[in-house]
Amino acid sequence: MIRVVIVDDQELMRVGFRMVLGAQSDLDVVGEAGDGAQAVRMADELRPDVVLMDVRMPVLDGVEATKRIVAAGTARVLVMTTFDLDEYVYAALQGGASGFLLKDTQPDHLVAALRSVAAGDAVVSPSVTRRLLDRFVGAGGSPVRDAGELEVLTDREREVLVLIAKGLSNLEIAEALFLSEATVKTHVGRILAKLDLRDRVQAVVLAYETGLARPGLD
Repeated sequence: MIRVVIVDDQELMRVGFRMVLGAQSDLDVVGEAGDGAQAVRMADELRPDVVLMDVRMPVLDGVEATKRIVAAGTARVLVMTTFDLDEYVYAALQGGASGFLLKDTQPDHLVAALRSVAAGDAVVSPSVTRRLLDRFVGAGGSPVRDAGELEVLTDREREVLVLIAKGLSNLEIAEALFLSEATVKTHVGRILAKLDLRDRVQAVVLAYETGLARPGLD
């Protein structure tokens, strides 16, 4: 069973999410919270697999709650937002969220996303994620992190990271670079290990912040 905590300051939203998740045989809603402070306490007490986190809440917002939960290692966090170009979501990704979805996403997409995050994967919507990063990363045109962090990568690994940042799947990267999918998976694993990154979301953010991927460029 995948244990989930739902965090949203609107009770109606929590009820809706609980109904969707409760219909799945492998998902168990073990708790609900109405603000970020409650979410942090509940994650510590219940140790769920995934926290489904709203970002705009009273007392403690979802960004700070995400940072605390991820830092404590108590759960993985999937962020929910009303609109995609939300600076709170970008901050949550920086803080360690494993991805984000819009609140009006289809129920089957929400369920699939929770399963992916629980399995250790990241939820990266290429078009939405790139628009978000285009908006908030390096808006002045200058990298916000030292590109020297990438010096540990081989040329091939840098190529793969650029394509990850564009939102390509392993299969699509394999086709673009004329490699096998297994080889790409190996490269992705090495990139994450060398850069001490948890998942593809963090890799995308780092690629933008170091200037390896440039806002608005394909």
